[in-house]
Order: sequence, then C-alpha cells, then structure tokens
Amino acid sequence: MGGLTVNLETLEFVIYPDGRVKETVTGIVGRSCQEVTAAIEAELGVVLTQQTTSEFFAQTSPLNQSVQQSQTLSSWPGGS
Repeated sequence: MGGLTVNLETLEFVIYPDGRVKETVTGIVGRSCQEVTAAIEAELGVVLTQQTTSEFFAQTSPLNQSVQQSQTLSSWPGGS
C-alpha cells in the first residue's frame, strides 16, 4: 500500500472498586480530546484531576493543504 497512515484513537476506562473512573485517551492530537470526552465525563460525574500528555500540546497537521498550480497556455494553429 502507499503512504496512507491511519491513527488509532483509543479511549480506555478503568473503574476502581471505590467508584473512581480513570480515563485515558490516546491517538487524539490537541485539545480535540476534550470535545471527544466531554459527553462521557458529564455522565460519569465530577472530574477530580486531569493529567495532559504530550499529544494534548502537539500541533495538528492540516488535512487540506493549498497547492499552487501554474499553467502555460500556448497558441495553437486552429484556435482563435
């Protein structure tokens, strides 16, 4: 296959006997992990602590990049 890279996004939950829940998010770059987990956290209850990883502070690379294209048009004998 070509240069296709797929990043796996993972949410892992550990539920302790005392009711605490540890949530670990991997594969999501930047602050978008907060958007992904907000609804789940709202249902689970109050977030007591939050520990960010290097992925949280990483910059996302743009999916759409501008490409400049130049064309050279020449006159051809049958054109006007």
